[in-house]
Amino acid sequence: MIRISSRTLGLALLAATALGVAQANAQQTIRVGWTIPAEESKYWMMRRPDQFPAIGKDYKIEWVQFQGTAPMVQAMAAGALDCSTQGVLSMAQGAIQANLETYIVAQHVGERPGSFSVYWAVKEDSPIKTIADLKGKSVGTNVFGSGILGPMFLLLKKHGVDPQKDIKLVETGFPPSEDAIRQGRVDAGVLVQPFAARAEGKGGLRKLFALADQQQNIVHIMDVCRKDFVDKNPELTRRYVKDLTAGMGKALADRAETLKVVSEVIKAPVPVLDTFLLKPNDFAREPGAAPNFAAIQAMLDIYTETGMISKKLDAAKFKHPSIVAPIQ
Repeated sequence: MIRISSRTLGLALLAATALGVAQANAQQTIRVGWTIPAEESKYWMMRRPDQFPAIGKDYKIEWVQFQGTAPMVQAMAAGALDCSTQGVLSMAQGAIQANLETYIVAQHVGERPGSFSVYWAVKEDSPIKTIADLKGKSVGTNVFGSGILGPMFLLLKKHGVDPQKDIKLVETGFPPSEDAIRQGRVDAGVLVQPFAARAEGKGGLRKLFALADQQQNIVHIMDVCRKDFVDKNPELTRRYVKDLTAGMGKALADRAETLKVVSEVIKAPVPVLDTFLLKPNDFAREPGAAPNFAAIQAMLDIYTETGMISKKLDAAKFKHPSIVAPIQ
């Protein structure tokens, strides 16, 4: 009886150990949401995984593409994603509306003095010469409720234009915005890279104002992970953030290869990308993918001031004590 019980106990322990190993291995997969454009560190990880020894060995990444950040908030709130690309506004709305607790672990692109800044353009021969001239006009945006509208609304107000009453806001999306301006569907339209470079190459449009006219340092997209996932899987998350850090380093160190990587992902020709990507007329990127928490706080305050979020948020609450880029 004792021998049988011991053997049974041994088999049970062996089975439990195997189950534990299987569960541990299952936890080594991280589900990551991504979108286009401007996520070069992720594109390197996706297209050049051989450059990242931990991927496929220490952990796996399940890449899931989305058309924007808002759907990724919903996916994270539902537990379908562990980490994803987020804008400051979408992250804040997720926290307030869905009680989604997250950590900002890295930053993809933003704006700083001297870098490209999101701007609104008009036709070259347009009678609109100043922001004040926008009264009674149609103004394009990528989507209603977009994060770029916070600083844009403040800038309009500063020049005597009430964004709620004095303009007609039109949703055009980023890619079709240039055509919307040229065809007269909007009087002023928003341009971001790579579409700004394409429009500038054709000529016939004139910059009216940019976000930098209102705020010098802006964070456009970050990488964010669910707090419960990070707390449960700190080492897995740390490996992922370490690779994001390395990916940003590779993107900035080898521009020629980065042009190829980005071309493979977004299907834009290298000659087109070469006109702006990682040049002074592109968005700003931090060498170690470090989040600019001061700029994030400034944006959260703008969203509160403009009523785009319903309460004040502290950016420090989104920062993990140690799991944040750069991680070497």
